[in-house]
Amino acid sequence: MKLGIVIYSTDAETVWNAFRLGVFVLKAGDSVKVFLLASGVDSDKLDTGKFKVTEQMQGLVDAGGEILACGTCLKIRGKEGTEMCPLSTMADLYQLVRDSDKVVTF
Repeated sequence: MKLGIVIYSTDAETVWNAFRLGVFVLKAGDSVKVFLLASGVDSDKLDTGKFKVTEQMQGLVDAGGEILACGTCLKIRGKEGTEMCPLSTMADLYQLVRDSDKVVTF
């Protein structure tokens, strides 16, 4: 199965769980692409004592998943893409939705 995950939340627990799901799916042998949209591009700044979001993000990439970040959303916030979350476009989001067997949003 190809799972697409769209994250637009800045709630640390929600985003942490979204990435946990992605890691679980990868370990089950399926593929995962994550698209960070709107405030979701701030996911790398959400770590708390209980919710280590960046740890889950790195775990997803290390397990073979891919994270994409909306370029327009990054620019609005004065941010740039990173190696873990490269700058992406609506065409990339469209491709994720088109090519995924299932898409979930957080």
